[in-house]
Amino acid sequence: MSTSPLSTLSDAMADAIASVAPSVVQVHGHRRPVSGIVFAADAVVTSARALGRDDGLHVRAGDGRTFDAELAGWDPATGLAALRVKGLGLQPAPRTDSAPRVGHLALAVARSWSNALTASAGIVAVIGGPLRTGRGRAIDEVIRTTAPMHDGFAGGGFVSAAGGVIGVTTAAAIRGLGVVIPAAIAWKTAQDVLQHGSPKRGFLGIAGQPVTLAARQRGDSAHERGLLVTAVTAGSPADAAGVLVGDVLLEFDGHSVDSPDDLLQLLSGDRVGRTVPLRLLRGGEACNVSVTVATRQAS
Repeated sequence: MSTSPLSTLSDAMADAIASVAPSVVQVHGHRRPVSGIVFAADAVVTSARALGRDDGLHVRAGDGRTFDAELAGWDPATGLAALRVKGLGLQPAPRTDSAPRVGHLALAVARSWSNALTASAGIVAVIGGPLRTGRGRAIDEVIRTTAPMHDGFAGGGFVSAAGGVIGVTTAAAIRGLGVVIPAAIAWKTAQDVLQHGSPKRGFLGIAGQPVTLAARQRGDSAHERGLLVTAVTAGSPADAAGVLVGDVLLEFDGHSVDSPDDLLQLLSGDRVGRTVPLRLLRGGEACNVSVTVATRQAS
């Protein structure tokens, strides 16, 4: 008897879950347990919502073994935390090589309250962003899915039909659709936290406010909005670059800047320590300057 297409699909979905299952763990903090994913040797990315405090943390593998965990740090923008788990010895979860597309079938994989493997299926419903998560905080891109998820799915894996991790589930929802942080963002965030204790944040040394530019003020620029510089910190990167009070910041490293939140979001990641171009409007004429982004000191 020939195998039906539905049976073939069902087996493929089970195989996809099985391929990532050993890398999906349970995380115990001082709140209800959530899931986590092994993303590097003896390192787990999870949801910060489970932790409560940075002591007394444990990771439970799928075979029941329990390990002490150390909080490396967490990122307020994504709500992700990175844990060091000495002796965990589990293989990092495989990431997908291809970008997800709207309509793709995908699977949410997690650990239940009893540590049993649990999963749900849905499609990639929306890919978009940025998603604002607080003052000056945003996730560049998020995936939204029809896959149903309970609280225990927070920190779990969102897996393609081929068995590669697409993202990290949050158990949050927007208009009935579950929110997933893409793997590229989650892995980069977790690596930064593991290395630095928090994601790298940049410092420019200006204060500003959004401004709408009348046509006669734009000069040869097509920008209708920008960030009016209201203060420049002495000795800061902006000061060294020659930025002046009264300038209007139009672009940072080729990206339009319409608000302080836009600039804060751009002052992160690989741009920290790099020299990048600024596009300014000064006296009705557009000009370019270069600035070296400094590291923002922890407050």
